[in-house]
Amino acid sequence: MPHRLILLNGNLHTLDSAQPRATAIVLRDDEILYVGDDATAQTFREHDSESIDLQNKLTLPAFTDAHLHFTGFAQTLENVNLVGCRSLEEAVERVRERVAQTPRDVLIWGGGWNETEWSNPAFPDKRALDSVAPNNPVILTRKDGHSVWLNSRALQNANISRETLSPDGGVIDHDGDGEPSGILRENAIELLGSSVGAFAADIRKETLLRAIQHAHATGITTVHSIEGANALRAFQKLRAQNKLSLRVVHTIPAEKIELAANIGIMRGFGDAWLKLQAIKIFADGSLGSHTAELREPFLDTPDNRGVATTTSEAMLHQARQACEAGMDVWIHAIGDYAITRVLDVFEKLRAEGFHDAIFRVEHVQHLHPSDVNRFRELNVIASMQPIHQPSDMFVADALLGRERAAWTYAFKSLQDAGATLAFGSDAPVEKMDPLLGIHAAVTRQNVESIPENGWYPEQRISVMDAVRAFTLGAATASGDMRRAGSLTIGKRADVIVLSQNIFEIPPLEILNTNVVYTMSGGKIVHGM
Repeated sequence: MPHRLILLNGNLHTLDSAQPRATAIVLRDDEILYVGDDATAQTFREHDSESIDLQNKLTLPAFTDAHLHFTGFAQTLENVNLVGCRSLEEAVERVRERVAQTPRDVLIWGGGWNETEWSNPAFPDKRALDSVAPNNPVILTRKDGHSVWLNSRALQNANISRETLSPDGGVIDHDGDGEPSGILRENAIELLGSSVGAFAADIRKETLLRAIQHAHATGITTVHSIEGANALRAFQKLRAQNKLSLRVVHTIPAEKIELAANIGIMRGFGDAWLKLQAIKIFADGSLGSHTAELREPFLDTPDNRGVATTTSEAMLHQARQACEAGMDVWIHAIGDYAITRVLDVFEKLRAEGFHDAIFRVEHVQHLHPSDVNRFRELNVIASMQPIHQPSDMFVADALLGRERAAWTYAFKSLQDAGATLAFGSDAPVEKMDPLLGIHAAVTRQNVESIPENGWYPEQRISVMDAVRAFTLGAATASGDMRRAGSLTIGKRADVIVLSQNIFEIPPLEILNTNVVYTMSGGKIVHGM
């Protein structure tokens, strides 16, 4: 690769307020050397330089996916994929096909099922899996990651029986006979132990590299990955071999904060390609699994207000430990009551003097209007995934009612209140593709342009605001504002070129836009 990469004749939207537009940019290794006009850029030419004519195509800072589970996505490339199934029978048939290729007693793991998309939208049970997999344990994660579907063999292997009690913050579903039905929710998933499925499966280098190439093809050069030790180990192996072309900001599970603090880990531990930044805490579950913690009950289960997977006292204790150790705090909160509890924790920590820590609420899915201004007042990042909105909109209406659902994915209200938005995909829950997320945030429609005027269209934001959330907002959310998020001299050499100008085309055409080039660290990692 050339020492200098000179990009000419482009339509640069830099996201740098001091120099918002340009036609050329010069990259030297992992640094932006120059941003400006073509003639001046040509003066930076050296013997090892390469020039590319961008043909006036839109050029932007590369995208960051600010919330996903990257190695979990990588594993979906190899495991049973139930995304898109339209019936229980279709899902079971995919399992049957894998059983035919799998030796007896070997675990079959997969996920992506979503019963709300099935012809009969009811939670499945073990019997359906038993019919096709009597001799293999089967563990299938729901699309949202907050429920798993097991067969009898998997339940037996985990020693889960009718006498097994649901753990705090978790639910074991039972059938009419009082036997485990095959569905575990939230903390009950931990009963499977750390040696099952995604929690322990070795992540093959080839699979991880394939997933990284997929990310680059969508314009992503940085991810904020919410995962554990196996993922961190896999990334470290690639970094040691100088094969990590994706920048990874990694979290530490909340239960490991004391260990991390004792050995001296602080935010930013690592380098420009792989660093530890924050602890991740779960306040509640998910809407689809009926475990989001709500102020008022779900409409279809009047006695259910969701699940508090972590108490406020435990959250405060863990978050304070992180702050004292010099780490940031990211807390998952879907339901309006969970979001309030998280903001209460952050308010106490700010009052205690922890002003430098970056606090994030992950998802901010169903917001109560009384909490909107608190994000700005407490300097809390709203880490959201707009691509969830097309999937969840009708489910939210059904489970919450339209008055409450109107505050679901409240992008515009939060932005107008002065909150910083950072966007991601939550892959493998949704597709890892920022352009799909931008389309969703701008239109609040699905890919079929439904509903006609957008779902609660008052919460739509502009294309520029959505792009900013995948760039500058995401950089702010990981403490990288000085080195990332805009095409600015001295920042990292992460650049993308798009096939269409998404600021000028009809929003529907964003779905037909491709990434022509992706540059990560000054090298072309997608295109040509």
